[in-house]
Amino acid sequence: MQRITFKGSQGFDLAARLDRPHGPIRAYALFAHCFTCGKDLQPANRIVKALNNDGIAVLRFDFTGLGKSEGEFANTNFSSNVADLVAAAQHMREHFEAPSLMIGHSLGGTATLLAALEVPEVKAVVTIGSPSNATNVMKQFACAVDTIEGEGEAEVSLAGRPFKIKKQFLDDIRGQNVLDAVAKLKKPLLICHSPIDDTVSVDHAGEIFMAAKHPKSFLSLDKADHLLFTPGTAEYVATSIATWASPYIPDLLAEDIIKVPYGRVAVHPTGYGKFQQHIHAGPHTILADEPKAYGGDETGATPYNLLLAGLGACTSMTIKMYAERKGIDLQDVEIYLEHKKIHAEDCDTCESKTGKLDKIERQIILKGNLTDEERARLIEIADRCPVHRTLHSEVVITTEERRTEDV
Repeated sequence: MQRITFKGSQGFDLAARLDRPHGPIRAYALFAHCFTCGKDLQPANRIVKALNNDGIAVLRFDFTGLGKSEGEFANTNFSSNVADLVAAAQHMREHFEAPSLMIGHSLGGTATLLAALEVPEVKAVVTIGSPSNATNVMKQFACAVDTIEGEGEAEVSLAGRPFKIKKQFLDDIRGQNVLDAVAKLKKPLLICHSPIDDTVSVDHAGEIFMAAKHPKSFLSLDKADHLLFTPGTAEYVATSIATWASPYIPDLLAEDIIKVPYGRVAVHPTGYGKFQQHIHAGPHTILADEPKAYGGDETGATPYNLLLAGLGACTSMTIKMYAERKGIDLQDVEIYLEHKKIHAEDCDTCESKTGKLDKIERQIILKGNLTDEERARLIEIADRCPVHRTLHSEVVITTEERRTEDV
């Protein structure tokens, strides 16, 4: 997960997060949460995790004035939410990849239907429990509508929290023609809705379905509540979305996937931030970056972190393998490493006596029913790991330009 901020439609910093799959990225998705909810709502977490498992990276954010985003909620409206979604897509386009998939929950889904018209890269759109008209949200503060109309604003309670609603909000949602936007969408659309949703009637799903052009699909969320807290529902929605969207989203993003055989590594910039790199080792991909203090974004391990990780992993594997072969009751091993620069004159065992040297401090914790002799032997074996030997040997590094990407 990567924390992100970007400028919203009203110029405020909006708090976002990008959740990536552990393996290759099939596509990027933009997720819009429900009215007055936040990006970290538990059902949203479960949906995103399930989408990640299907290789889909998902960006979600708090709309202006909500959650950890800046701005005043009272000064926002449905139109500003749509514009925030378009701004989020633009940030993705500039720093990652424009979303191929847009997903919206409740009123966030309604906003997504309009925002998708302004994101040409979107291949497919999904709504979850979304109303066919923005005015449906007025049901949540119906008792205060007259006050808002007469006095210009009122404080209402939504999901147990106070929110100020202004008359401009009512005027804005009344001026929206959602079904006209749906008719113009002309993108594959999946409409997910519960037949027992008591917040947004399933009739709204029917109206969206009738207005949409083919290809369009309807997924009935039997026994689900509006916010998808019903156990298993969020995961079911996510896996259904991934399966449904497969024909429409890219199989793999070519610029993010470089196939290399085991034993070789490929590295290239992601285009995000100053230093972020994609590292490809066989079928595996990881991120590298630098700390913020050095101009990076702290989205991945530093190059020296990765060097230490290689030595640590090799050390742990070597100790574990030796213990198993010798029948030593080693139950667990932990390796801690740190890289430092030291003055050569401070090193009693080093050949060089001038300038600075690289020093790697390695600490090993051995757990199990071990004798003192076994512990000493395992610590001795640590120095025999192949990476340790490589670092201590004479290493030749050659550099040449390649004119082809063939590996």
